Amino acid sequence: MSEGTTRYLGLDVHKATITVAVAEESGPPTVYGSIANEAAAVRKLVRQLGREARLVAAYEAGPTGYALHRELTRLGVECTVAAPSLIPVRPGDRRIKTDSRDAIGLARLLRNGDLTPVWVPDPEHEALRDLVRARYDAKDDLRRARHRLAKFLLRQGVSAPPGIKSWSARHHAWLNQLSFSQAAAQVVLDDYRVVEQAAHERVRRLERELRRCAEQSPQLPLIAALQVLRGIAFLSAVTIVAEVGDFRRFANAPGFMCFTGLVTSEHSSGASRRQGGITRTGNRYLRHVLVQGAHNARYVPNLRGAVQQRLDGLPPDLVELALRAQQRLHARYRHLDRRIGRPKAVTAVARELAGFVWAVGMRMSEAPAA
Repeated sequence: MSEGTTRYLGLDVHKATITVAVAEESGPPTVYGSIANEAAAVRKLVRQLGREARLVAAYEAGPTGYALHRELTRLGVECTVAAPSLIPVRPGDRRIKTDSRDAIGLARLLRNGDLTPVWVPDPEHEALRDLVRARYDAKDDLRRARHRLAKFLLRQGVSAPPGIKSWSARHHAWLNQLSFSQAAAQVVLDDYRVVEQAAHERVRRLERELRRCAEQSPQLPLIAALQVLRGIAFLSAVTIVAEVGDFRRFANAPGFMCFTGLVTSEHSSGASRRQGGITRTGNRYLRHVLVQGAHNARYVPNLRGAVQQRLDGLPPDLVELALRAQQRLHARYRHLDRRIGRPKAVTAVARELAGFVWAVGMRMSEAPAA
């Protein structure tokens, strides 16, 4: 085998093991074996298989993360982390699934160039993304804690006095005065309240840390620029930056819209063309903040208040883009609201908002470093 030969490795990665399949430049792939999912075992594999050929490897994105990708890259192996939802599957392989077959399939597809890679963040960016998602997890826990407490009070026939907004300062003051004559019911109330207060404090702590980390991040200019768009404040902007990473990997705005999962599904054949709901195949955190931001399109465009404060000191072209986005999205919402109703109109506006987000991201990616 010559030094210019390429050897393709399909890796089926699990917590403890990695099943390896090898595909030469021609011929069917073969199973090499199973190794421990440890750095020492990976180094040994690279030494053995890379003596006479250039190694190219691929594995599916999954719960094991990007540690293997970074180790292989450090060892000089070209590694692809493949998007699982975009891996072609032959009909005959759908009813039989083993680690060996998965590894062989990855090796074959890698050699044929049929794998779609995901974007691999650097450790610093991945840490920011983990912090953003931890904050979302904390919000989910807070919502569950409040739901349990509210339903307990409902079962007891207890409700807050009129005019008190749920979970406001007045609502918490009312809860502090609440008590039950039954000891068991009081224990339940106290326990639910402790859990709700702890969950609330956890959200506040994570948001403080998120702001601190964002201020120290090299992505801070992009986070600030995204806030020129109405409906995109700090938490939404940092979520977009953490989940998208590099906007330059999207050739155009429609490609970014597909990544958000906000494009309509379609089944067309011949003269028949049927469109359904949105695909939801993209990033759910990104889709959430865009839909939430799209609700602001209901209001008449203006650059006053918090939006004006965020525009201070920014380049004129970004300010012009912010106004153009408000005018376009508001007109689009008014038009669609009358035709298809608010929920669908908001979703459609969120899709167009994604286009403006992409425009801001590309504008900042092309900006010279300060």
